[in-house]
Amino acid sequence: MVIETKRLKIIVLTQEQLEMLVDNIPEFEKRLNCSYQGEKIEGIFKNILYEQSLKIEANSDVYLWLTFWLIVKKDDNIAVGMIDFKNIPNENREVEIGYGLGKKHEHFGYMTEAVEAFCTWGKKQASVKHIIAETEIDNFSSQRVLQRNGFIEYFRDKTIWWKL
Repeated sequence: MVIETKRLKIIVLTQEQLEMLVDNIPEFEKRLNCSYQGEKIEGIFKNILYEQSLKIEANSDVYLWLTFWLIVKKDDNIAVGMIDFKNIPNENREVEIGYGLGKKHEHFGYMTEAVEAFCTWGKKQASVKHIIAETEIDNFSSQRVLQRNGFIEYFRDKTIWWKL
């Protein structure tokens, strides 16, 4: 499945592709015909990707909510980042999104564009009423992405919670 915008393709990753991204980036790039320049696959992020692949294996019927989606520029097939739903929608029909870009691709509007398309797709799903997101207090870039997409702050403590 692919969500397209003017400049981007947002490609859902299968469990196999997600595992390949964790274990073998050159093979991942070859199979997806792209150059991966998103967040570095290391440390906590690498563990998160691996854990999500296990969740997909156990819940393949809802994998669209559990996997990561690759953000690829159409003009040069560079994968600039990823976006995801962090889990299936909850009992209040809320689903949380997360996202990240490779450092050299920040401040070009890619994430604003990707979040808009991703949320548009998400809101069309019958199980979703609201899309939520969490940002760090000092992550102004991420906060601007959410604000540009119509998210409103609804709770602040050690982090900020947003709702669309």
